[in-house]
Amino acid sequence: MNCKVEKSKINGIIDCPSNKSYTHRGIFLASLAGKNSKVENILLSADTKATIEACKKFGATLEVNDSTVIVKESIKIGSKVPEINTENSGTTIRIAIGIASLFSEEIILTGDDSIQKRPMQPLLDALTSIGAKCNSTDGKPPVKIKGNISGGNITIPGNLSSQFISSLLITAPLTKNGINLTVEGDLVSKPYLDATIATMRKFGVSVQTLIPYKKYNISPQIYKNTTFNVPIDFSSLALLLSFTVLNGEDVTIKGSMGNLPQGDEAFIDFLEQLGVSVTINENEIKIKSPEKLTGGTFDLRNSPDLLPPLAILSLMSTESIEIVNVKHARLKETDRISILARELPKIGIIVEEKEDGLVLKSSDNLTGAKLDSENDHRLFMTFCIAGTYIGNCTVTDSKSVEVSYPNFIEEMNRLGAKIETL
Repeated sequence: MNCKVEKSKINGIIDCPSNKSYTHRGIFLASLAGKNSKVENILLSADTKATIEACKKFGATLEVNDSTVIVKESIKIGSKVPEINTENSGTTIRIAIGIASLFSEEIILTGDDSIQKRPMQPLLDALTSIGAKCNSTDGKPPVKIKGNISGGNITIPGNLSSQFISSLLITAPLTKNGINLTVEGDLVSKPYLDATIATMRKFGVSVQTLIPYKKYNISPQIYKNTTFNVPIDFSSLALLLSFTVLNGEDVTIKGSMGNLPQGDEAFIDFLEQLGVSVTINENEIKIKSPEKLTGGTFDLRNSPDLLPPLAILSLMSTESIEIVNVKHARLKETDRISILARELPKIGIIVEEKEDGLVLKSSDNLTGAKLDSENDHRLFMTFCIAGTYIGNCTVTDSKSVEVSYPNFIEEMNRLGAKIETL
């Protein structure tokens, strides 16, 4: 379905969604721990439902009550596992591939059309190097894994996705011998690796860091039952803040920040660099935006999900916004760099596409247009936000928000936005 978006302002109080990445990690680790482990304040979306279903396929028994997941029985390593369909969730399939390598019987993992275009080969190669049998076409799903790996030494490139390394870290304690992990090259999205290690620590497992983002040792250990509380999602917060900068009059964003690492916190610094005043209290954020933003250069090597909400701030910047070191954004649900470069000029933004980013500048010819999000949830929300600034826009694929922010349209309209599902 498409949405018609008209020029509009928002004001009021809104709760920031819970963190999707920590929800994934919490559910997987709680399912490995079992014994009434709880994950509280979860984001219940299409992606995280895929993780819940994957854990069930692995033999776990889970209860979902509102925003809490309670694990009654842990994942049963060695049981017969039916095919796992991870739908649109890259985090789900990559962590599940690692867990599948602990099973001696072959397991098939697949997903939707988008997932079947996403690279898995570095992870498959890493698991193959310690005894797993992995089969796929061109290193993309569906993949077949036959494991019962015992551990050992692994070397894996870090330039494509930190999710590969997170998958290996989560799997490592459950191997007989543990894993010595070496990351080759410069690791992208480093804070997501920090998030994985922090979550493992909450479940009683330690990771020995020999060289940060380069060398790790994980000895054989057991995940221990606990209650894990999911903080707010700074990538969703970035969208809300971007919306408020462009169209907000008096908006208060509420939610517990928590003390777990999130790379997308960088958006706060980016806004201040652009001239926005940000006030953070214990459980709420407010901003004061100038009439026009400045520009600048922004490095998104560690926070690729900030690409869309940062790009549209060029609508009200007086200078160019240059976004660099985010080539890995081409390997997300879509090639976000090329889509932004293709679609944003339709509404009047001057865009220069580079291999690893974008240079964007506003123009005197801002105009409404039809924007194709290619079923990418973050692009859909971003284009809707831009549409409320410009007016007379149509944005495709509204159902994509079920992946990360299921009530996005309803919540934005409650604050005064004019987003109509066609």
